[in-house]
Amino acid sequence: RNTGSKNKAIADELAALGAKIVNLDVTDDDSVNSGVAKAIALLGGLDVVVNNAGVGVLGLQEQFTIDDFKRLFDINVFGVQRVNRAILPHFRDQGSGLLVHISSLLGRIALPFYGPYNASKWALEALAENYRVELSGFGVDSCIVEPGGYPTGFMRNLMFPSDNSQNESYGEMVHAPEQMFASFEGALAGNPSQDPQNVADAIAKLISTPAGQRPVRTVVDTMGMGTHIEPYNNQLAQIHQGLFTAFGMEDMLTLKV
Repeated sequence: RNTGSKNKAIADELAALGAKIVNLDVTDDDSVNSGVAKAIALLGGLDVVVNNAGVGVLGLQEQFTIDDFKRLFDINVFGVQRVNRAILPHFRDQGSGLLVHISSLLGRIALPFYGPYNASKWALEALAENYRVELSGFGVDSCIVEPGGYPTGFMRNLMFPSDNSQNESYGEMVHAPEQMFASFEGALAGNPSQDPQNVADAIAKLISTPAGQRPVRTVVDTMGMGTHIEPYNNQLAQIHQGLFTAFGMEDMLTLKV
């Protein structure tokens, strides 16, 4: 979005490389519907949609108001649903398509001071996994990419709580979110292998993998968290398989190709 203003330089750079640029605001139904329709017209169809729009938070969970939560979920969850609803009729008509949902390792575990973000990414994980099951018979794939923290503009555009009226009651803990974030930034600076290009490469690999062979979840991390999440994901996949088999629905776990 904002391809004519704050994101113009990036849009121009991509256009110079041959990309077709479409302005789209995931928080606006009309913008999403018209943007997806324009993209289909420009490219003669679409095969892959990457749901990457998102915003993070930092602060004590109690201090985030309901309006704060609504704003966050409007981007991180409802925005994804808007985009998916706009593209899925096209995918079903052509009998194929790939939805890539950019989640986070914080969509698998909860860390203090990121509570609303945790909640939004846990919701996204459920949304994406349900789509994988409900769309498999139509040849439409739904996958999840779970990056760790990376040094991108995402870190500079965090949401903070609107209500600080309970600061005093938290005592010294009120400073903990900023202290934890500073520590994390230091860890990132000391780990140059945590390169955002890793995430782009993982997405590209997922796209190039033949339909029916793509994993549900792809972890992308070099800072140690990912090694704890991958066994959890593998265990969950086994549980999923067992439950669907028990209910006679195991065919829904196999993509029609």
